[in-house]
Amino acid sequence: MSASRRSGTTDELGPDEPERDGPEGSSAASGGPEGSAGGSDLLAALLDGMDAALCAFDADGVVTHWNREAERILGWSAAEAVGRHGFAGWAVREADAEEVEGRLMSAMHAPGRQVHEFALLTKDGGRVLVRTQSAAVRGPDGKPAGVYCAFSEVHAQIDLERSIALSEALFEDASWGVVLVDADLRPAVVNAHAARALGIGRTSVLGRPLGELLAQGVEELESALTHVLAEGAPPAPAEIWVSVRTPEGERRRCWRCGFVRLASPLAEEPVPLGVGWLFQDVTAAKQGDQEAALLRFRTNQLHRAARAAAECEDPVEAATVHLDFALAGFADHALIDRVAGGAVADVDAGAAEPVRLVRVAVTPSGAPGPSLLGGEAGLPVRYGEGHPALQCVARAGSVRADAGDVPAERAREWAVGRQWPADAVHALCAVLRSRGRTLGVVTFLRGAGRSAFERSDAVYAEAVAVRIAAALDLAGALGSE
Repeated sequence: MSASRRSGTTDELGPDEPERDGPEGSSAASGGPEGSAGGSDLLAALLDGMDAALCAFDADGVVTHWNREAERILGWSAAEAVGRHGFAGWAVREADAEEVEGRLMSAMHAPGRQVHEFALLTKDGGRVLVRTQSAAVRGPDGKPAGVYCAFSEVHAQIDLERSIALSEALFEDASWGVVLVDADLRPAVVNAHAARALGIGRTSVLGRPLGELLAQGVEELESALTHVLAEGAPPAPAEIWVSVRTPEGERRRCWRCGFVRLASPLAEEPVPLGVGWLFQDVTAAKQGDQEAALLRFRTNQLHRAARAAAECEDPVEAATVHLDFALAGFADHALIDRVAGGAVADVDAGAAEPVRLVRVAVTPSGAPGPSLLGGEAGLPVRYGEGHPALQCVARAGSVRADAGDVPAERAREWAVGRQWPADAVHALCAVLRSRGRTLGVVTFLRGAGRSAFERSDAVYAEAVAVRIAAALDLAGALGSE
């Protein structure tokens, strides 16, 4: 507890309130003993509740105040410290006492505060480096009546300065997004990188619901923030896919996010102030990983299909094996159509008679299973003019088709009208070529739950088509023999 040199309790001298009757006496502002006791108790409570160590000297350099934090740092109690003249011989080495006291007491005649660093002695004989802030205490006549000195361990002060410097750097120069989200899940502070990632100004973001900033991924992000508020930071970063609104439209991004819960250091129990949300855009790396994984899977499927097809005695069966392996993870349905009457050579591409296609194999439209063979009767499929499969034969190249953004009933009519399963909305036709001739078409179909075919999908379909065409060409050669 704080103490005065007279009674063992703090007297009227404080950082901003000098002694009323000089260093040797203290009368209360109310003029009576009761007021003096009440003021002393209040001042003692205030000084003892400070986070910084505080001591005060009168004009003669005698210690008048000493709070609990000073006792914690140096080990000297208020009863042992108050009343001593300066620090010499007990809180400072004799060799350093004159310099230390001179620097402290010089604050009495200097404007503002003075900051110094020097070593003090602890009660057990150790030394601790402290940083002090000292300023003059003035009497009612405005003349210096003493000095007060607040001090703390240098490493604690350096830690505080580092924390402040880190906060400022994160919100100004960080190369990843930093957002402080309050307990209502609204951004309170946003750094420049995060504002650019959100596509909006730093001040425009503040206080707005996350749903106004992101088109997709809001639920997952808010769930993560709520979990951190309740349970604390997760053990590892989380990858969250979001869609950001931009003037050019919505952009899908993958953010690798880290979260920390912010609690008030002034409360006895942790009171959540919000969540610190740090994120980095890893969309390019994530897409690269996905593409590499997809390429590995498709390469393995081609390898496995080739090994399985090599064990088939019937080349047509080998063609369906390639089709079944290609279907995994790639499409919902697939079918093979062969040119009626054999093959179409490039020199016959301009013939007046239209090409007709016969259905050779098709995957079951109901329960999953191996492809079903057909086409023994040689009846052509009723493909209308401009059908994607016929375009594929005419161009000798891949053709993509899409039902578009239409109601489900219209999409069903679109698929049935092209002799495809009713749930198909995306189609990719790859030509079957072997020995410079067009043998037919392989068609891959996707339902509404999948995305449309892209160029990389067409490359894979063409790789499968080459293998199917070779098997069908072999079947034709064996049949002619």
